[in-house]
Amino acid sequence: MSAPSNNGGSLITDKQQLLDYMERGNKPREAWRIGTEHEKFGYDLANHKPLAYEGAPGIRVLLEGLKRFGWEPVCEGDNIIALRMADGCSITLEPGGQFELSGAPLENMHQTCYEVNEHLREVKEICGEIGAGMIGLGFHPKATRDDVSWMPKGRYKIMRRYMPTRGNLGLDMMTRTCTVQVNLDFSSEADMVKKFRVALALQPIATALFANSPFTEGKPNGYLSYRSQIWTDTDPDRSGMLPFVFEDGFGFERWVDYLLDMPMYFVYRDGNYIDVAGKSFRDFMAGKLEGFEGQAPGIADWVDHMTTAFPEVRLKHFLEMRGADGGPWRRLCALPALWVGLLYDDAALDAAWSLCRDWSMDEREMLRNEAPKLALKTKFRGGTMQDLAKDVLAIARDGLKGRAVRDSFGEDEAHFLNALDEIAESGITPAEELLDAYENRWNRNIEPLFDEYAY
Repeated sequence: MSAPSNNGGSLITDKQQLLDYMERGNKPREAWRIGTEHEKFGYDLANHKPLAYEGAPGIRVLLEGLKRFGWEPVCEGDNIIALRMADGCSITLEPGGQFELSGAPLENMHQTCYEVNEHLREVKEICGEIGAGMIGLGFHPKATRDDVSWMPKGRYKIMRRYMPTRGNLGLDMMTRTCTVQVNLDFSSEADMVKKFRVALALQPIATALFANSPFTEGKPNGYLSYRSQIWTDTDPDRSGMLPFVFEDGFGFERWVDYLLDMPMYFVYRDGNYIDVAGKSFRDFMAGKLEGFEGQAPGIADWVDHMTTAFPEVRLKHFLEMRGADGGPWRRLCALPALWVGLLYDDAALDAAWSLCRDWSMDEREMLRNEAPKLALKTKFRGGTMQDLAKDVLAIARDGLKGRAVRDSFGEDEAHFLNALDEIAESGITPAEELLDAYENRWNRNIEPLFDEYAY
């Protein structure tokens, strides 16, 4: 989750300023980049419990240790709450201590996967010294809510209070889920609209391929991607499949209206998060926000507000793909490869849109609602999600080959999809592999998972 933005910037008093801000996200193709984010669970090797912020092993100690690799600390009060590099790469903390790398904007998948590997190598080195481990899953397989310690970040106190007023599983989303996502660029409003629609329609296929959260508190929970299911009962004001994205006339203005209608969480001033949960950004722009009467927001306030929308695909100055569970390193590289292949090659983008353009909203909602439970076995138009996944992966592979970006060994980017091809061909998701191990090798004991699947 995002680190705090800086106060200040231009004062916003008119919606046109927000539209102008969104337009500044347009980039020429040569400036398109790949930004990969992935979260993971840290745990104590002695008992597999989640790491608290304080203590040894703990999150603070881990952050301190990583400074040896050139990371600069970001503090909130006396607490390190993030790390940054000059290239734009950062490490941030989710509410329950989930450890997130927000990667630098990179040109190709070879650089992206190198970044992933270097990060995991650094984290593994420090974890080895302090007696901690890291694992990639969509939902914590063992911890109860009470087992998880909250990180000392002001925005989380506000969200922790407000979330239960909007859904039953918001606190679980905050503290016990992990994802991998990629942020990708667009050249114009029209390009954004096409990519947004393709990404949103196909997001359930990513959910199915990456399904990796079948356990809750040591037992099967009845889902293959429980992380995805949690989002259906978190906050209807700021999550979901966004039917308006597929309506005629969708563009930056409709997205801005969506965010203006979405309740606020907080205002950040002078190092403090001020609770305005449920209040209106429109009132803020009009100088009528309770507690801020006569004051107008700055652009930093808008940027902060944008980070509190949680749909399956999110628009900022780029598009964020948000549908996948966290997982092992091969799939951390495969997720960005999937979406780069689909969205960064014109022929592939056209093919992907042709595949899904006639799907109805009911069909899109059905795929999204069934993916957490049935994943690749979800029925669709006389076939299954597995059939769709094979088609989508073939388009993505052609797109990566069309980019023809080769590494020093002459390989293009398409091989990063191999891990997903194996899943699609077999029809067996990572979650189903875990459930099979639980029943047949682990004697219905969750503990071996931490040994076999640790980074």
